Amino acid sequence: MHRAPQTLDAAAVRSWCARALEALGREREEIDAINVYPIADGDTGTNLYLTVESATQAVEAVFAADDPDAVDAVRAMAHGALLGARGNSGTILSQLLRGMASVLADGRDGDHLARSFAVAAHAARDAVAHPVEGTILSVATAAAGACEDGGSLVTVARGAYEGARTALEATPGQLAVLERAGVVDAGGRGLVAVLGALVEAVSGEAQVRPSAVSVPVLQADDCAPEGGPAFEVIYLLEAEDAGVERLRARLDALGDSLVVVGGDGLWNVHVHVDDAGAAVEAGVEAGRPHRIRITHFGAAPEVRERLRRAVVAVVPGEGLAGLCAEAGATTVLARPGEPPASGELVDAIRRAHACEVVLLPNDTDLRHTAGAAAEQARAEGVRVALIPTRAAVQGIAALAVHEPDRRFDEDVVAMTAAAGATRYAELAVAEHQSFTSAGVCQAGDILGLIEGDVAVIGQDPTTTARTVLDRMLSAGGELVTLIVSDDTPESLSTTLERHVRETYLAVDTTTYHAGRGAPMLLIGVE
Repeated sequence: MHRAPQTLDAAAVRSWCARALEALGREREEIDAINVYPIADGDTGTNLYLTVESATQAVEAVFAADDPDAVDAVRAMAHGALLGARGNSGTILSQLLRGMASVLADGRDGDHLARSFAVAAHAARDAVAHPVEGTILSVATAAAGACEDGGSLVTVARGAYEGARTALEATPGQLAVLERAGVVDAGGRGLVAVLGALVEAVSGEAQVRPSAVSVPVLQADDCAPEGGPAFEVIYLLEAEDAGVERLRARLDALGDSLVVVGGDGLWNVHVHVDDAGAAVEAGVEAGRPHRIRITHFGAAPEVRERLRRAVVAVVPGEGLAGLCAEAGATTVLARPGEPPASGELVDAIRRAHACEVVLLPNDTDLRHTAGAAAEQARAEGVRVALIPTRAAVQGIAALAVHEPDRRFDEDVVAMTAAAGATRYAELAVAEHQSFTSAGVCQAGDILGLIEGDVAVIGQDPTTTARTVLDRMLSAGGELVTLIVSDDTPESLSTTLERHVRETYLAVDTTTYHAGRGAPMLLIGVE
């Protein structure tokens, strides 16, 4: 017989996370299916699952390292959720867990648990720029209000769960888009699953699952407000409180569905915008953004259906992330010295929410990482084609010929051919003395690399770039693509464009700005 604990100990926290992950894994597809607000993109269940997965991994990590106490476990749970928060509802859930952890760190009996629900619901509302009733926020508030004062741990947990279930059933009457679709709120449904897992963890009794939903096939206009923003932008941000307050105001003016959660110097930022680059730049002004994820909503799919096909691209620089997202790609930002792990690529494939995915690593060093991500995604039922693009210019060339209405194999062949027909080069600064295929370079020299090998060693970026470009065009070409970063001399691209125009009459030139984090110059010749 299970003996209910009087306090939420470390083992109970561990069990809660594991049971919540199991419940969301079981209900993920049903929750995805009823996701019609704020965007009918069918991924709320997946986002909640990934958020709790990150929390669970953090808790397991502290158990693997030591024999943690309850304070360590609840803090690990909240921190893991913050780091791995996905989507609107996942970000709010991370703040709910953070709010609970702030109270449970001081005590873990029934009174503290009840107080933690109240603090969590308040913190979550504060994190949302414009709270809307009929959402996960309403369910969280109702859960907090249903807790019995002076009750035991089990009584409080069960009261919160039952209050959340009742509130969930009422959400269609609070939000018109839910009523039109005939569904309850997806985020609220996920929170009910998480609270049910808590009751199971402290009582040992399985909870009655909400009945399966029957979701009608809806048109996009039935599911979401017209004219919504084109992109979802999410990133972790290292910043001081003052910078975050300015960021909130800036992002609130740029878009909607703004949620900023966290504290103590680390924040998770979520917003829906039309200008993805501006949303990232706002983060740069506030502090140091990383793990940047930009998703293009595109045309809203039918509620129960995945997109047919998507492209996932790794890009160096926020500007290129915005450019590729505008072209319909889900992007993963690669920063100098911080290549994305296979888990980040798998996450991006999941976020793309498509049956077929074309993966563009855009870096020779990511070949094995991308291959591992593709294999994992295939094991999850997604058809993935990995095109071994070795540079961002090859990825842009592949994306330019992408046609989702073609047969998958034909589209992959066309994209592969476009990437393969694009020769690439890069300017870099030598960090130390070294022997190269072009001779000995000194620290500070400008290196011109063609297809990954050092071909030119110079002292001036413009002269070196012109020499590299001439060598590449000596073998022919019809289009030159230049990608510059914030660190590129302002006159460099203008000088190269003029040089091509005056020297190679039949060659066109296109320049893109990659923003921060990109190499000084990338060159593509097709």
